[in-house]
Amino acid sequence: MRGEEDAVQLQHRLDELAARASRTGRPCYTGFLSPAEAEWAFASSRRQRVNVTFEGGYEDAERRMACFWDAEEPYAFPFQTLEVTWPHQSAPGHRDMLGSLMGLGLKRALIGDIVILQDRGYVFADEQMAEHISQTLTSAGRIRLQIKLLDEPPALEPPKGTEMHDTVASLRLDAVVASGFHLSRTDAAELIAAGHVKLRHLPTERPDARVQEGDAVSVRGYGRLTVEQVGNPTKKGRLPVTLMRYGVNR
Repeated sequence: MRGEEDAVQLQHRLDELAARASRTGRPCYTGFLSPAEAEWAFASSRRQRVNVTFEGGYEDAERRMACFWDAEEPYAFPFQTLEVTWPHQSAPGHRDMLGSLMGLGLKRALIGDIVILQDRGYVFADEQMAEHISQTLTSAGRIRLQIKLLDEPPALEPPKGTEMHDTVASLRLDAVVASGFHLSRTDAAELIAAGHVKLRHLPTERPDARVQEGDAVSVRGYGRLTVEQVGNPTKKGRLPVTLMRYGVNR
């Protein structure tokens, strides 16, 4: 499968960058990585016995660049921030923004998080592509955009989640998704089987996949949640869970 081939190629590339950092003593940077890909970068750093540092432009960024380094610690990552505004119009959707960026012929690794606020948005992009984006990105869907390159990343507040307390019959993925997003077990299972759910940042189509305390779960179009705590079984055998739910994924 193409996706598996791409994953293997990326893992080899991460190993090569880590080995180069070990050999030359100079920092080596990746493109923007997903959380699952960041775990591969951790593994590469351990195999090559070098340090790895991540940066995505703000606290709790989901997509981040990795830097492998040994003697020379990184002081700046090769990305820039673009501020996006849409005067006198409604905010564009995240999917429209990403689609417009991909429509410029960019690879996903060149684009970090896309943050949409009430009156403006921010796009984190590879520094070699930032100028090109600022000159060519004019719209997202039907929303006309104005783009400005920033000298420094903005001071963004970490996403605020909603704490939820519930009991579930088991720690199956479909039960946790149903609880976290107020769905029926049947609807949750259908979303999972359709490939719309990630567990620990990796896609899974198994409704019976086991969820553990500390796990992250995301559902396309609904948002994401973390399992903060799992309590002892109740007298009826149900498990108390504390979940933190966040908005639609970046």
